[in-house]
Amino acid sequence: MKVLLINGSPHEKGCTYTALQAMVNTFQDEKVQADVFWIENKPLYSCIDCGKCSQLSRCVFQDRVNEFLAIAGDYDGFIFASPVHYAGATGALTAFMGRAFFADLHSGKNRFYLKPVAAVVSARRAGTTAAIDQINKYFLWGHMPVISSRYWNMVHGQTPEQVLADVEGIRNLKMLAKNMVWFLRCKEAGKQAGVELPDYNR
Repeated sequence: MKVLLINGSPHEKGCTYTALQAMVNTFQDEKVQADVFWIENKPLYSCIDCGKCSQLSRCVFQDRVNEFLAIAGDYDGFIFASPVHYAGATGALTAFMGRAFFADLHSGKNRFYLKPVAAVVSARRAGTTAAIDQINKYFLWGHMPVISSRYWNMVHGQTPEQVLADVEGIRNLKMLAKNMVWFLRCKEAGKQAGVELPDYNR
């Protein structure tokens, strides 16, 4: 089993990375491979609705979105994480997700279909739940079961050290990772028992 954690921060190893790393450690303890994919801090186009993805099976813009799509199909679950900017996810992450989900839909690759997913946000103080709601909408549109913890998936702090000091936040993210592992194991057990994916044509 493999989980891909997408770091939507402009800082490769800042607060958002620190939150994700706590989950990576938990996944590894549970014998699940966990990799972090940083979207980087270069400009990212938003979707221009050109329709080329239906022909190319990827986005027309050659950047981190296509690098992500090239490996996404190999993963069983996803975590999308963002710092909070003006009570929302970063513009870069929303541009990234918009193009990734749109290109996947129109390419027919089904890289995300019924794969578990969760949103994680990092903030100095406020705007966290609004950002989580924003990110979750991509998953609900994309046929993805959303995994929860016992509270909202967030950490607080202005530095990585302050994030690590958010004991409750880190604990909730570790619980989130364990819940995703449990779901993945249930899904695999169902597959082994002959439980098929939904047939929407009947």
